[in-house]
Amino acid sequence: MKRAKKWPFFVAAALILVIAYLTMFGLSIGGETYIKGADTIRWGIDIRGGVDATFTPADGYDATEEEMRSAESIMEIRLIARGITDYEAYTDTATDRIIVRFPWKVGETEFDPEEAIKELGDTAMLTFREGLEVDEQGNPTGAVVLEGKDLVSAQVAVYRDEYGVSRPVVEFKLTDEGKTKFAEATERNLGKIISIWMDNTLISFPTVNSVISQGEGMIEGEFTVESAQDLAEKINGGALPFKMTTENYSSISPTLGLNAKDAMVNAGIIAFVLVCLYMILYYRLPGFVAVFALIGQVVFMIAAVTRVFPVYESFTLTLPGIAGIILGIGMGVDANIISAERIKEEIRSGKTVDGAVSQGFERAFSAILDGNVTVIIVAVILMGAFGPPESICVRVLRPIFFMFGQATAGSIYSFGYTLLMGVVANMIMGVYLSRLMLRSISQLKCFRKPWFYGGAKNV
Repeated sequence: MKRAKKWPFFVAAALILVIAYLTMFGLSIGGETYIKGADTIRWGIDIRGGVDATFTPADGYDATEEEMRSAESIMEIRLIARGITDYEAYTDTATDRIIVRFPWKVGETEFDPEEAIKELGDTAMLTFREGLEVDEQGNPTGAVVLEGKDLVSAQVAVYRDEYGVSRPVVEFKLTDEGKTKFAEATERNLGKIISIWMDNTLISFPTVNSVISQGEGMIEGEFTVESAQDLAEKINGGALPFKMTTENYSSISPTLGLNAKDAMVNAGIIAFVLVCLYMILYYRLPGFVAVFALIGQVVFMIAAVTRVFPVYESFTLTLPGIAGIILGIGMGVDANIISAERIKEEIRSGKTVDGAVSQGFERAFSAILDGNVTVIIVAVILMGAFGPPESICVRVLRPIFFMFGQATAGSIYSFGYTLLMGVVANMIMGVYLSRLMLRSISQLKCFRKPWFYGGAKNV
């Protein structure tokens, strides 16, 4: 058997500690963040406090998929107008439901979830106005040209200019009454701006280039397909013939959530320290190596939540998500215990240190793999059943879960995500890295005695 080199243990241990530091505290140079720290974790509303609500069309209105998307867009505008940008909103078109989750604003002391929910579900007020003037409160003051009821629809189209260049635009159609109003307004404001407002939020301000008298218009600009689609949905939302009603909602105080988070984090830290002491005292050298593997696993899971680099959005972590991290650590401990016990058995059967380490990990692998595969299946099912519609697990499992509609328990999605990341980290750290590090450190002369691996002290 070819003997392992001695240096991989020290290199791996140093890398784990350096990455652990960067993951916890981040890296900023000259005011620019290159690596995010743990302080950038987005906490779920069960920790920060906030509202979780499900909306459906009022009076049993059977909305189309386009109408539901437009209603979602209007809710997003209203959340942003209230200064709430860290929200989650997605539509379940199968059951005509919109799920919205948003935290309380930092420093907010007056919690009125019913008022916030009522405002989100009200029928949108879309207006086309002359100019861009606003009053001291930021409300538009220009004369109203069109209202939402005057529009039939809006959609993205491709326009080719005289130079043959194609670009996305937004086309809209008006009712007969709207056609007359807009013809007069565009003639009166030729060369001027007609702004478009959703409630009191400005969403576009095109300049009138020609008189629009046929009831069909086009909005040009520096659009991407996505931004053009977004504007079309907002305009369609202003023409919605229905309001949204609250199917159910729940709210939680920030104080209660933060106390629960602190309790779980403290419990996790205490448990981690006790587990590390137990592993070292009972399993000796394999236990010592397992501690580094567990640190690496924790770092991997935290990095998966913070998304580490600034180009990625951080993941929303809920209380069940923290529980998933703790459970993932427990699985990592279990994997290292199985390997350590196998190594101990090999040592006591008379094998050499090198043979025991090699055979121990090899014979433990199947048991560890079986356990991890079953947990992966459970985690993926949880993410598919309780995740947002655009997530990969939901798309993959849609043929199975389509009849149930979109679930509203996003906190369970967080649990499934952290659990899945824990399994991936366990396979990397608890199996491959542990084996690499233990084979390496076992080549040091001071650690060649079988006692370090569970053998008798006098051997």
